[in-house]
Amino acid sequence: MAKDLAGKVAIITGAAGGIGRALAEEMAQRGCYLVLADINAELLENTVAELCATGARAEAKTVDVRDAAQVQTLIEAAFQELGRIDYLFNNAGLNLCAEIRDTTLDDWNLLIDVNLRGVVHGIHAVYPIMCEQGFGHIVNTASAAGLIPAAAEGAYAATKHAVVGLSMALRAEAEAFGVKVSVVCPGLVDTPILDSTKYVKFDPAVIRKVAPEKPIPPRKAARLILRGIDRNQFFVVLTVTTHALWRLHRYVPAASMLVGKIAIGKFRGFRREDD
Repeated sequence: MAKDLAGKVAIITGAAGGIGRALAEEMAQRGCYLVLADINAELLENTVAELCATGARAEAKTVDVRDAAQVQTLIEAAFQELGRIDYLFNNAGLNLCAEIRDTTLDDWNLLIDVNLRGVVHGIHAVYPIMCEQGFGHIVNTASAAGLIPAAAEGAYAATKHAVVGLSMALRAEAEAFGVKVSVVCPGLVDTPILDSTKYVKFDPAVIRKVAPEKPIPPRKAARLILRGIDRNQFFVVLTVTTHALWRLHRYVPAASMLVGKIAIGKFRGFRREDD
């Protein structure tokens, strides 16, 4: 049975669409008060308006997670206004489909700033509050690419592996203070990140055709994530394919590396040199 969230407060970054919005929709149905943050102000306002029209209690905050001061203000203001923070979903993220040889320093810096520093900024702001109040759950969105050799996503995978490692350390440290930590590694979800991904020397339509699984709907992803959070799971892995590849990498790493080599070989068959 889904946990009743009446009286609880959740902050979700990257909440204007995709998994962030789906989490907001699911949590609103369970009575949670939502503080939703995104860099896309117009889309965020539309999302919050649609949620509130269904009876949800939600507010919109335009935030760039790359800016530590903005994230600090978001979290401190929510705590001062609402008196508690039960959940922080560090969900904002960007993707890049490119071989490392084609990845520019600007690409690296943007991915690190959003995918890693964005998570760091959220943790840095909320962790002291949760320690002081004696409860809370920090949920960091990583990726299947944070668990396995991710062909043609080296820079993205580096940030997501870092999020997994950070979450592991935080989980071990935070338990003594009553704070829970989970890391979400979804696999393919049918969200705007599939369209906003930057593709370098690859045709996105072709890459999707050779993907190992079909994307799952965001609401299904959100329900699976919340089920994992309700159970205080550390790793919240969503799709069958991600589970299988993760187990392969854990138990037979040499075979996992071979799968990665096969994948990049297949992708290179569709490589475009005219970009």
